[in-house]
Amino acid sequence: MTKQIVIIGAGPGGYPAALKAASLGAQVTLIEKAQAGGVCLNCGCIPSKSLLDAAHRFESVRKAGALSSVPELAEGFYKTFDFAKIQTRRQNVIERLRRGLLSLFKAAKINYIEGSASFVSDKEITVNGQTIAFDAAIIAAGSKAFYPAPFDKYKDKLFDNSNIFTLQNVPARLTIIGGGVIGCEFACIFNALGCKVTIVEMLPSIVSAEDDDSIRVLKTSFEKRGIKLLTGRGAKDIQFDGNIKKIVLDDGSIVESEEVLVAVGRTVDLTELKPEAAGIAWTRKGIVADPKTLKVKDNIYAVGDVNGLCLLAHAATAQGEVAAEVIMGHNAAYNNDLIPKAIYTWPEVASIGLNKKEAAAKSIEVKTHKFFMLANGRALTQDETEGFTQILEDAQTGKIIGAQIVGASAAELIHIPLVAMHAGMSAADLHRVVFAHPTIAESIKDSLNK
Repeated sequence: MTKQIVIIGAGPGGYPAALKAASLGAQVTLIEKAQAGGVCLNCGCIPSKSLLDAAHRFESVRKAGALSSVPELAEGFYKTFDFAKIQTRRQNVIERLRRGLLSLFKAAKINYIEGSASFVSDKEITVNGQTIAFDAAIIAAGSKAFYPAPFDKYKDKLFDNSNIFTLQNVPARLTIIGGGVIGCEFACIFNALGCKVTIVEMLPSIVSAEDDDSIRVLKTSFEKRGIKLLTGRGAKDIQFDGNIKKIVLDDGSIVESEEVLVAVGRTVDLTELKPEAAGIAWTRKGIVADPKTLKVKDNIYAVGDVNGLCLLAHAATAQGEVAAEVIMGHNAAYNNDLIPKAIYTWPEVASIGLNKKEAAAKSIEVKTHKFFMLANGRALTQDETEGFTQILEDAQTGKIIGAQIVGASAAELIHIPLVAMHAGMSAADLHRVVFAHPTIAESIKDSLNK
C-alpha cells in the first residue's frame, strides 16, 4: 500500500523532503501557507545574495579606478547605481526559481496546497477546510525574525530580513541591531552602496561563533571600509524623532539613523499548526527531534529551523531528505558535524567542523596548518589578499577535524576540506592532492606544507 506523507512547509527543508519521498514511491501532500521556497528563496538566502552581488559589482568598479588614467570616471559610475533595477533583478530571480519549484512538484506528482495547516491528531491534518489523513508527517515550518523588547512594539517601523527588501531607496544611515550573519551581510550591501552603517552587537564580537582569527579579519575589513562596530553594547530602547530613529544603548549613548534593521536571531511560532493536537510540545526554540533520524514521535518528524539543530538552508535540505528516507524504510542518518557554514560578506568567511576554541573545549589536541592569502599568487593578482586558509588536524590521529577559510570564494572552497573530512582523509592525504596553479584553492595545499 502506498504510504501517505504530509509535509508542512515548502522551504529548503520541506520541498526536498517532498521530492525525495515522491521519488521513493510515496504519495506526498506538500502544504505551504506563504510561497514555495520558504524564507530562503523569498526573503533570505537568494534575495540577499542578489543584492550582495550587485553591491559587490559596484564596489569593484569603484576599486577599478585605481587602474584607470581617469579614476574619477570609476567613482562617477559607482554613484550611478539604480536601486530600483537592483530590486527588480532580485525579484526576477525569486520568481524564476519559484516557477521552477512548482514545475518540479507537478512533474513529481506532488499534491501542492497553499494554505495554513493545523493538526487534528497524529494521523490527520486540516488545510483550507479539508481534512487529510497521513501515515507520516514532516514538520518543516521554518522560523521568523525575532524582535526583543522593546523593539517588538515597533515592528511596523523597523526592518528585519523579511521586509528589508521592500526598501525603495538606500538610506543615508542604517543601524543594524545584531552582528551575526544576517547583520554582517546587510552591512556589506548597504555600506558598498554608500550608506553609513553602524552595527550594534551585545556580544564582545561580531559573528562570535566563528574562529577568533576569522572574526579578526572580518572586523578589520569592516572598519577599513567605514562600517562602525559597537560590540559589547546592548540596544535598550528606541526613540522616534520625525524621520530619525534613535537607538539608546545600555551606556546611555544614542545612535541615530533613518532606518533600523533588527537581526538578533530567529524564533519559531507554531500557534496555527497546533502540534499539541498531535501530542507534540513546542517552544519558541522549536521542537525537539532526534538529531540523526529527525523523528519527533512515531510517525512525525521535524526538519530545518523548527528543530533548532542548525539554522541553515542546506542543513534543512539534508534533514528533509534523511527524514523522507527514514520514513520510507531506508537506513539514513543526518550528521550535523559535516554541515558547512558560510558568511557571504567580503571577504567571505567559511568553516567546517571544529575551530580551535571548540577543539579545546573537547580536549582535542590539534595541529594547526595556516596559510595567508597575502602569499597566494592568484589572490595577489586579484587584489583579494584579505584572509587565510586554516586546516585543523587531530594531533593524535592525523585526521582533518576542521577548517576555516576567509577570503575570495571561501564559500566555494570550504567544500574541499569538507569532502576530505567526509572521506576520512588525513592532512597528509589532502596535501598529496595536486591543485591547479595559480588558484586561491592552492592555499589549502600550501597551508599543509608545514
